[in-house]
Amino acid sequence: MKLLPVEDARARMLAEIGPLSAETVAIQDSIGRVLAVDVAAVRDQPPFAASAMDGWAVRSADAPGALKIVGESAAGHGFAGTVQAGETVRIFTGAAVPAGCDAIVIQEDATRDGDTVTIPGVQPGNHLRPAGGDFRAGEALLARGGRIDPWRLSLAAAAGRATLEVTRRPRVALFSTGEEIIEAPAVPGPFQIYDSGSRALEALIAGWGAEVVRAKPVRDTMDATIQALRDAAGDLVVTVGGASVGDHDLVRGAADALDLSMRVASVNVRPGKPTFFGVLEDGRRLLGLPGNPASAMVCAELFLKPILAGYLGADPALRMRAARLETPLPANGPREHWMRAKLSYGGGFVTVRPYGDQDSSLVSVFAASDALVRRAGGAPALDAGDTVDVLPLPRA
Repeated sequence: MKLLPVEDARARMLAEIGPLSAETVAIQDSIGRVLAVDVAAVRDQPPFAASAMDGWAVRSADAPGALKIVGESAAGHGFAGTVQAGETVRIFTGAAVPAGCDAIVIQEDATRDGDTVTIPGVQPGNHLRPAGGDFRAGEALLARGGRIDPWRLSLAAAAGRATLEVTRRPRVALFSTGEEIIEAPAVPGPFQIYDSGSRALEALIAGWGAEVVRAKPVRDTMDATIQALRDAAGDLVVTVGGASVGDHDLVRGAADALDLSMRVASVNVRPGKPTFFGVLEDGRRLLGLPGNPASAMVCAELFLKPILAGYLGADPALRMRAARLETPLPANGPREHWMRAKLSYGGGFVTVRPYGDQDSSLVSVFAASDALVRRAGGAPALDAGDTVDVLPLPRA
C-alpha cells in the first residue's frame, strides 16, 4: 500500500465531500450550526438616532443656556414632537433622540430648576449614537460557512432574524470491531478490554456538528463485518479497528466485498498509518480508523473533523499555531509524527511539552493532553526553546 503524506490524504478525502442541503431552524436552536447562506440585516441598527447616556436632548445651537423642558424620551417610548429653539427633552440611555436635537448633555453636567434646565456648551453629536451606527439594512453581517455561537446569534437576532438557514447535520454511522472489545457494565473476559475509542469518537463527532448513530461492536468474522457495513446508514461510515492487514483485520476486505472505491489506502503518519478512506458503491463514504484509542483520536482530528467541516460547508483547515518547546526532541523517523502534548501560557509566548511516552494505546496520556505537536517526517533533533507547529485541542 502506498503511504500518502497527511496533507495529500486529507485533500483526497475532502475531494469526495461537499456541503449538504440546507434547512431552516429557529434562531434559538441554531447554536453550533453552520450557516448555509449569508445573513443580512433587515433594517438599520439602531433604527433611529439614540442617546448613549442619561441626560438631556438639546439643540447644540442653544447651548450654553437655560432651556424649557417639554417632554421625555425613554427606551421604547419616544418623544413624538419636534424640539424647538430654547427647548429640551429629558432622555435616557437607548432612547430615540427627538426630532430637532443633535446632541446629548449628560445629567451630571446640567442643573434642573422646575421646568427649566441649565446646560453648558456642547458639540453636535455629543453622546449620540447615529442611526445605522452598528449596521445598515441589507448589509451582510454573517457569512455562509460560519458556525453560530452566542455572539453571532446575538448579531443575527439584532438583524431581525427569527430563523436561520443552516446546513443539514451530516449523519455518521460509527462502529468498532474486535472480539476483545466490550462495553461497561459488561464483565470483561480474561482477554477483553473496555471500548474507549468509539466512546470518545461519538462525543467528538457530536461536538463537531454531526449526528452519530453508534452500533454495538462487531465480531471478528467477515460475514458480521460485511453485514455491519451494509446496515450502516449515514452520509459517512466510520469504523474503529480492523483497518490494517492482519489476519483479524477484516474491515478492508468487507469494504471490498461492497465494491469500495479506495481513495486513500494508508497514510504516512504516526500514529494512524492504517487509516483508509473510500467511496462505497451506493455513494456512502467510508473512513477506516485504527483501533488503538490514541491512533483513532489523532486521525479523527486530522481527517474526520475536516471531513465533517466539508459536509457542513465550514472551513476544513487545521487551526495550527506556533509554540516553543519546553524540552528537547530527538530526530524524527520517516513518518509524520503528531505527538500528544501539554501547552503552557506565560511570559508573552506559548510553550509546549510533548509527553515522553507516545504509545498509541495510552488513553491516560491523551486525557492529559491539550495539543498535538506536528513533526515532519525526517525532521532533525530540536532543542528546548525551538519553535514547533502545534494543533490545540479545545479542553474545558
